[in-house]
Amino acid sequence: MYSDMSSSISITISDLINKNKYMSVLSLPDWVKPHFYEGVKFNGLSEDQVSDLKRRLSKFSHEEPDVSIMIPSWNEENNIFRTLSSLASSTTSLKVEIVVINNNSTDNTQVILDQLNVRSYFQPLQGIPHARQMGLEKARGKYHLCADSDTFYPPRWIDEMVRPMIQQKDIVGVYSRYAFIPPPGVRRVNLYAYEKVAGMLVRIRKYRREHINVLGFSMGFVTDIGRKTGGFKVINVRMFDNAIGSEYYVEEAEDGRMALNLKTVGKLKLITSSKARVFTSPRRLSAEGGVLTAFKNRIKLHTSRITEYLNGGKVEA
Repeated sequence: MYSDMSSSISITISDLINKNKYMSVLSLPDWVKPHFYEGVKFNGLSEDQVSDLKRRLSKFSHEEPDVSIMIPSWNEENNIFRTLSSLASSTTSLKVEIVVINNNSTDNTQVILDQLNVRSYFQPLQGIPHARQMGLEKARGKYHLCADSDTFYPPRWIDEMVRPMIQQKDIVGVYSRYAFIPPPGVRRVNLYAYEKVAGMLVRIRKYRREHINVLGFSMGFVTDIGRKTGGFKVINVRMFDNAIGSEYYVEEAEDGRMALNLKTVGKLKLITSSKARVFTSPRRLSAEGGVLTAFKNRIKLHTSRITEYLNGGKVEA
């Protein structure tokens, strides 16, 4: 997700874990937990922890990569190193570069990236479409994976995402499912119910409105095709968390626009394997007033669009 961390709704991944140690009923998978760095910010890491993170990241800095993982980041000093840690624990035989697009951060995001020797570029134009478009222009890999700086990626995510595009030439883009890390006071089971409903909507939209399913924190495509078909360029630039009902909410999203562009020349594939399911921050839900309010907002929105999902209609990103 993409959020202004200076706002009152900012939630760090560490905060979520400190206040939800029990993770009741439906717990987070074991692979997530080593990357929480529970109870500390980056400047609180030991020298050994920093050295270990740098060592693991160094394996994902190929000059001639097969895969480019591009991460937009705006004021994410408390989250970016956790996301990087999860990606740096990936198991893959592919050559990979991990790159961060610093979208005009005013905190210590850049300091952290420099200390970890992570390749980065500075994008002064505010807004995630600008950051993702720069990432597309700078990517050197044949395959392009989009990630976010408040999300955890499972060890096999890279291979699971890229494999369909390698094996089937008509598949030009992929996207996977996601789950939420519980915010304070919310049980994992409540989010699980929310995710199950979202999963049903994904299935319904897949045939007529698949582009709505494609979310920027876990999507991928053939890099050259992404460039040639128009990239992430949109009319209205999405900023902050793009919460439904907020004054800055916009309908058109850069991830949906990319999906529509890709579908002009090939197919998209939904990756359903748990090995590709990412775990992300619930900041957008919090921005909408909490899980229950966000759930009601989405039920209202999607109920009003169910005919469109089933029969088609005007295409919007």
